Amino acid sequence: MKIAVYGATGMVGSRIAAEAIARGHEVTAITRSGTEVPGAVSTVAGNLSDLENYTVIASQNDAVVLSIPSPRDGSAHDEFRELHDEIAETSIPARLFVVGGAGATQTPDGVMLKDTEGFPAAYKAEADTFANVLLTYQSSSGLDWVMLAPAPAIAPGERTEYVLGSNQPAGDFVSADTFAAAALDELESPKHREQRFTVANA
Repeated sequence: MKIAVYGATGMVGSRIAAEAIARGHEVTAITRSGTEVPGAVSTVAGNLSDLENYTVIASQNDAVVLSIPSPRDGSAHDEFRELHDEIAETSIPARLFVVGGAGATQTPDGVMLKDTEGFPAAYKAEADTFANVLLTYQSSSGLDWVMLAPAPAIAPGERTEYVLGSNQPAGDFVSADTFAAAALDELESPKHREQRFTVANA
């Protein structure tokens, strides 16, 4: 399978790229600086704001992974949301795999975690943005997409077996390596077309 990974040097994106390479897939790594990713068939310097380039990359691959967080420097998120709006309207046949956020997952009562008491203020803007991004894809038509959201805590750590959930967190923690394994399992054998699901360490 040919897989393009945006954010291929980030904590999650680097592990998804490495997992895909280890499984024998042809990976195109897209990073802002063009940093070489070992094992990738090609490395592209670019970012998601170049939609013309995104269209070219998507047309050349079987799947595109977006492992890109919204701005974390206090700047506005409008452009980030608009980019996802435009991507959701593309007709490229490649499967779109979006790395989501835990803040837009729900409690058993149906309340998004971002709206619960005690949710960290530092992550509220990003959680609001990814809730909006999720709605964008849920409202799309004809796009083969999936979003995988991590457990509320995600960090480097031991790779383990994993458990999956739907709208609620599947657990409290997932390692980035476990997340990558779940991502590749879904890309290789799709079970969650046009929906969001969640993962946690077992």
